[in-house]
Amino acid sequence: METKWLEDFVSLAETRSFSRSAQLRHVTQPAFSRRIQALEAWAGTDLVDRSAYPTRLTPAGEMLHAQALEVLQSLQGMRAMLRSYSAAAHDVVEFAAPHTLALTFFPGWLAALRERFGPLKARMVALSVHDSVLRLLEGACDLLIAYHHPAQPLQLDPERFEMVVLGRDTIAPYARANAQGQPLFRLPGTADRPLPYLAYAPGGYLGPLAERAVKQAPEELHLDPVYETDTAEGLKAMALEGHGVAWLPAGAVANELRSGRLVPAAGEGGAATLQLDLEVRAFRQRPAGRDAVKGAAQALWTYLTEPERR
Repeated sequence: METKWLEDFVSLAETRSFSRSAQLRHVTQPAFSRRIQALEAWAGTDLVDRSAYPTRLTPAGEMLHAQALEVLQSLQGMRAMLRSYSAAAHDVVEFAAPHTLALTFFPGWLAALRERFGPLKARMVALSVHDSVLRLLEGACDLLIAYHHPAQPLQLDPERFEMVVLGRDTIAPYARANAQGQPLFRLPGTADRPLPYLAYAPGGYLGPLAERAVKQAPEELHLDPVYETDTAEGLKAMALEGHGVAWLPAGAVANELRSGRLVPAAGEGGAATLQLDLEVRAFRQRPAGRDAVKGAAQALWTYLTEPERR
């Protein structure tokens, strides 16, 4: 039996909805249902009455729910206590972030932060957006840094998690520059000669936003998908080699824009109409009850949430 099954079950008991709990747990509904079924197989009995709407627990499920809350609270308290034994760990603020932000936004942000806030020991774990969020949900990091767009918010319960805006970015189309400094592929393209399009693989955070920007363009864009990958870094590398047009965060291409290796694919005049504005946010789990909070992490959060810092 895995502790995440208990966390799934507690979420289902609170929401009474498989679909809502799947969103909050950042898994697909089929995967969430399989995990509940796995817990039932472990328990040897039905825990959920699936004939009722909204979903309700069976008597056995109600009993397990009460026990699961105690077990999870005990485990969380034990983890906090164990971490407190390490003075070195107590001084290190642990971050999780998607690869793009970990490689582009975080280094500069941390350098500027240390100038104002003072010395700070940090540990960064770069993962996919999904795994970064899971790391926060499981209490394995102090702060999650992630992009935010109103069309695609992270499904984090505001009663359990708090947030502060760290900065802003944009996602826009870029292409390699030719010898004259013009885009090798200039939008919008034509129906008979569509432009090669470097796309995000399904499941990533930036992919739906790039598609949204394409659909909201003031004129029809003629694009031919020729390549896809999970990360903005992968798309940037392909764009730099002249393989096509890619929607990339401005923070990820700042050096390439300064050097002239990449340029806006719509030209300077049309770039603004094809971009989406993003926020860079930090999230943390709200301290509750006797939960221990690292001194360094609490001091940083207090600093970040001061009104004059916003």
